[in-house]
This record gives sequence, C-alpha cells and structure tokens, in this order.
Amino acid sequence: MLEFYLIIHFLFSVIQFFIGVLANGIIVLVNGAELIKQRKMIPLALLLSCLAMSRICLQLSVFYINWAIVSLIEVPLLVENFLIFMFVNELGLWFASWLGVFYCAKIAPIAHPLFLWLKMRISKLVPWLILGSLLYTSVPFVFYSERTWLLSQQVLLGFFYPNATTQIKETSAIQVAFFMRLFLPLLIFLASALLLIFSLGRHAWQMRNTAMGTSVPSTGVHMRSLLSVLSFLVLCVSHYMTAALLSSQIFKPRSLMFLFCILVFGSYPSGHSTILILGNPKLKQTAKKLVLHGNCCQ
Repeated sequence: MLEFYLIIHFLFSVIQFFIGVLANGIIVLVNGAELIKQRKMIPLALLLSCLAMSRICLQLSVFYINWAIVSLIEVPLLVENFLIFMFVNELGLWFASWLGVFYCAKIAPIAHPLFLWLKMRISKLVPWLILGSLLYTSVPFVFYSERTWLLSQQVLLGFFYPNATTQIKETSAIQVAFFMRLFLPLLIFLASALLLIFSLGRHAWQMRNTAMGTSVPSTGVHMRSLLSVLSFLVLCVSHYMTAALLSSQIFKPRSLMFLFCILVFGSYPSGHSTILILGNPKLKQTAKKLVLHGNCCQ
C-alpha cells in the first residue's frame, strides 16, 4: 500500500502535468492557428512553438518518472523513456536560452555596436539557432547512443537501487561530460537574462528620475518585463539546481527531499510557459476564452 505522502506527491504531479500541457498547448494552438491563417510564422512565434512542443514532451517524461516513483516501473522500461527525457530536456533548455537572447536583443536599451548588430539580425538567426540546437542535442544520441544508454542506466540504477554495483568504469566520466553540456545553455541564458535585468532596471530608474514623480506608461511596461525576466531566472536556476541535486544521488528514492526536488524540477516547464502566456496579450486572451468556455460548459 502506498504511503500517504506518495499519494499527495502524485496528485501534485498530476496538477503540474495538466497545467504544463495546457499552457504549452495554448502556445502551440495560437501560433499554429496564426500559421494556418497567415501562411507564415514570425521568428518569435516559431521559437515559442518549438519551446512549447519540447516542454509538452518534457512534461510527459516528468509525469512518467513520477509514475515510476510511485509504481516502481521496471528499470529497463524506464531507461528507454529516460533517453527521451534527456533529449527533450536539453533541447528545451537551448530553446529557452535562445528565447532569453531574443528578448534581450529586442528589449534591452543598449547602444553598443555589437548589440545593435544582434538586434537587427536576431530575427533572421532564429531558424538557424533552432536547427543548430536540434543538431547539437542529437549528437550524443546518434553518434554515442551506446554510451548515452550506459549513462541513463547508471543514473536510474543509482535512483532506484543505490546499493547496486556496475562494471562500467567509464560511466562517471560520461556522466560528467554529459552534464557539462547542460551548463552551456545555462551560461547563455544567465548572460542574456542578467544583461536584460540590469539594462531594464537602469532604464526604469532613469525614466522615473526624468519624469520627476509623474506617471510614465513605459516605466510600468519595463517593470513588468523586469519581473517576468526575474521569474524566468528563478525558475531556470531552480531547475538546474534540482537537476544537479538529483544527479548527485544524495537523496534516497521516495524521500521527502527527493520528491520535493522532482516537483521543483517539473515546475520550470509549466511555470515558465504560464508566465509567457500572462505576458503575451494574444496568448492571454486565448487562455481567458478557454477558461470562460470551460465555465460555460459546466
């Protein structure tokens, strides 16, 4: 019989799953309808759609892992799906990093020549960034599939069978090399997010001093953008921190800290997309229509 706290954890994971699928589904639905209507998609919509689709896959993978924690699915079956989880997680992190770069290039009021060049070129670079991220993320799974399989097997054995020993001596080196890959999108995201935060904060402070107490609409817009970026940063850092804690295997499976880290890890793809919807008028309007339609159908 399942412990009470495991049932509570699974209920939270179900709620998290539905919020994430709904939020990312709205992004895909709105941008897909725009593509059918206009027969073209702007770069930002393309990037958001790719990010949302990767996060739907990630949300499915996280939910499957939560199900495995509760029901203890056989490890060989879980390894096959864990490879998919590793792929969509890294791909989604790259897309989120490029989204941060896009917002930084378009919003940050920086007059540096290199930054102005990026501001003019970022829209044309978006399809190439998406394609490059897809190819870069696919390399370990196409050319090093056997080693990637060993890594996933080692991680899962450490989760569910802490006392199990393996004969694979090179797995630790593979694990370090693979997780080091994840720090590259983190560094890109941190650089763009911090640059955007400092530039928006300085610009808002200058606008407030210039206005001398009068209300300036652009100041409120910049403050909302600043809060959104800060929330992105908190969610992203918490995602990486919990991933590092889980991969270090310092918590026992099914322990409270282990389950807490799993929930925090899964809150990033759902929370980030929800904030994106709240900050986008078109997506926010569609979400309101869906909620009102759901209330009317009850």
